[in-house]
Parts: sequence; structure tokens; C-alpha cells
Amino acid sequence: MSARCSLTNKGLQIGHKVSHSNVKTKRAFKVNLQNYSLYSEALKTTVNLKVAVSTLRSVEHNGGLDEFLITTSNRKLTAEAITLKKKIKKALEGSKVTATATASA
Repeated sequence: MSARCSLTNKGLQIGHKVSHSNVKTKRAFKVNLQNYSLYSEALKTTVNLKVAVSTLRSVEHNGGLDEFLITTSNRKLTAEAITLKKKIKKALEGSKVTATATASA
């Protein structure tokens, strides 16, 4: 399995290490990946993901996993994150239907 973020697909970047004499040597910039359990309020379960710490800060800034996935475009998400986003949207639509049914009764 490659070293990529499960949500945003961030991975290894290649660049140069530049010495004082301006000699450039190839090097790899690795992403800071952590195994993390994120709680989905819509699904009422925890989801275990391998997430970059920078992505984790973005998730917390947006108000949690559900809000992050809903507000982020599909172009920036992995296939795994898109399927999770679809499940969350379906669960939220189901909860809206039950909420309106109980309110009208």
C-alpha cells in the first residue's frame, strides 16, 4: 500500500536539497501520515483512516468529518472518500425525511 492520505490523496513529493554552495541533490518529502479514527455523526460510527496531519487539521477546522467531506469537491477526494461522502449524504437525507415525518405527525 502506498503512503497516501485516505481522504485527500496527498503523497510523496520529490524536490532538491540545496547546499550552501547551491549544489542540488534529489530528495523526497514524505507526508506525515497517521492512523486515525474519525467519528461520523451521520453514520454514528468511527471510521479508521490513514490521514495526513495537514488533512486532519482541515477536518477539524471544517467541523468534523461529515462537514469536511460534504464541503470538499470530489476532484480533491480519493475514491474511498467519495464513497464515504455518498454514505454520509444518504444518511443525512434519511434523517431529514424522518425528522419531517415526526414533525408533521
